[in-house]
Amino acid sequence: MRLIYHPHAEAELIEAAQYYQSRAAELGVQFLDEAHRAVVWIRQSPKRWQVIEDDVRRYLMFRFPYGVYYREYPDHIRILAFKHHSRHPDYWRYRLNE
Repeated sequence: MRLIYHPHAEAELIEAAQYYQSRAAELGVQFLDEAHRAVVWIRQSPKRWQVIEDDVRRYLMFRFPYGVYYREYPDHIRILAFKHHSRHPDYWRYRLNE
């Protein structure tokens, strides 16, 4: 299934990887690897992960404190956010209408 990233979700992913890379060598790469695994799992079985509200689901990353928020459509999956657990729960909701 095709993936589409909201532009702000893509920016969040890059910013988080840069942050982790600045903290320890290879940690940014490890974060990106974990994010890639999350997206692979979501693509393979999009209905498997918890429904947050309506048709928005969340995949919790294993090693890092992030959730991947997404919606499944008939022909694609839209990644809405890579949300750090400490962020306000609703900061990304405006993306639902874009």
